[in-house]
Amino acid sequence: MILEKFLTAQQQETVVDAVRLAEKGTSGEIRIHIDRECKSSPVERAEVVFNRLGMHKTAQRNGVLIYMAVESKVFAIVGDKGINDVVPENFWTDVIEAMGNEFRKGNFTEGLCKGVLMAGEKLKTYFPYQEGDINELPDSISFEKEDR
Repeated sequence: MILEKFLTAQQQETVVDAVRLAEKGTSGEIRIHIDRECKSSPVERAEVVFNRLGMHKTAQRNGVLIYMAVESKVFAIVGDKGINDVVPENFWTDVIEAMGNEFRKGNFTEGLCKGVLMAGEKLKTYFPYQEGDINELPDSISFEKEDR
């Protein structure tokens, strides 16, 4: 399977639109990464991808990565230090639950969009949109490179 075809072009655009909408209410930065399989824990792999994508380079350290591995059927959400220093433990639990419910039904686009929008809403509390906020990270979905 070519990972970029896991979601159709229209589905990818729908997810990217959700990222843009979610980021309008927060200075937080949300990205999505899709792998074929995950050979470690999904959180560990998400942390590796997070760093590889340079998501730790935001001014407020408020990046969030939604990671999924399609063949392994796992996903994770990881936030940067700026987020983890101020949010309560289990901050992402309801987002993970909502996404998992959609994924179990095979609704991957809906699950990703729901997760992105919920993450944006949750980030508003701690990282509200600021006048002059710039988009520090790409909104596009990143995909596993076959050379890893």
